[in-house]
Amino acid sequence: MLHLRMPVPYQPSPQDFSLPARSRQRARSKAAVAWSLLFTAVLLGGVFASDLPQAAAPRSVTPQVVQRVVEQQLNALASEDAASAFALADPGMRTQFGNAETFLATVREKYPMLVRPASVLFLKAETDGTIAMQKVRVTDVNGAAWSLTYLLNRQQDDQWRISGCVVTSEGKRILA
Repeated sequence: MLHLRMPVPYQPSPQDFSLPARSRQRARSKAAVAWSLLFTAVLLGGVFASDLPQAAAPRSVTPQVVQRVVEQQLNALASEDAASAFALADPGMRTQFGNAETFLATVREKYPMLVRPASVLFLKAETDGTIAMQKVRVTDVNGAAWSLTYLLNRQQDDQWRISGCVVTSEGKRILA
């Protein structure tokens, strides 16, 4: 009688998948070198990028330049000069409103404190040379105080245009 042995299926042990200690050390060393090279490349890229010619950088901007644009628009709104007020808006805002008359009608309806404020106080503008923020405090004819935050963008023709204004109520002002 012949006995046949049934083959036992191979079942790997965890040791079969582990690298010898020397190979693990080599793999860690290679990974550390690769990460070091990547970090060095990123760091050098940043250093070289910061040494780009300064001609590409935008001209310096004084806060008065930004303030003047906002002031011109407030003056245009006060005299109900829709065309001048609309011309100081950036292309995106002009597209949104379509025309100067719609722009002025919207401002009159939703932001009457901008049309004829009783008082205006400009705070210092902040800019990085391409975008700017101008804060303004106004008081309307009823004595309510409002905080305006204008966002302006420098256009390709180097002119500043208003891209938005956030209006926040500060309530009634009581002077003693």
